[in-house]
Amino acid sequence: MLALAPAAGAGRPAVGGLVLPPSGVFALAYVHSVYRAPSAEVFTARGGRFTMRAVVSASGGVLDYYALEGTRGRTPDGDWVLRLAVPATYEELPVIATPIGRRTLVAGGRCLPLYPASGARELRLTVRLVLRGRGGPCPPHSWLAAFGGRLRAAGASALTTSPVS
Repeated sequence: MLALAPAAGAGRPAVGGLVLPPSGVFALAYVHSVYRAPSAEVFTARGGRFTMRAVVSASGGVLDYYALEGTRGRTPDGDWVLRLAVPATYEELPVIATPIGRRTLVAGGRCLPLYPASGARELRLTVRLVLRGRGGPCPPHSWLAAFGGRLRAAGASALTTSPVS
């Protein structure tokens, strides 16, 4: 399990500079380009690697778009969850962020927008130790307001919600 405060001065586990909670759960939230629905890929981090465990979205169509095997469920707030049958583990994840998708790292109630004001930005997400985290509280009046508040609960429940019958 990731410890947030290893040896003194050794730093705290972070993805893209966003410090992770003790659970290691974080999400890459975005607005799906086809369905225009708030969505997120839910990960857990351990050591220098992270594993995609689930996809959460306000639209069930987003889960179909991924075409991944897994178990579908619903969160208590009614969002769709696809728990991957075969989780995907990464040491590094290439990401293209644009203002259209508004990719944002979300962990422990904090948000770190990855997208530029215009154009596209290519990034590589990794887990590293940092001395000081980046990002800030998730904005209350943004696209994350409707979805992001539920995302925190969905991140944890994405691994435990009941499948849809």
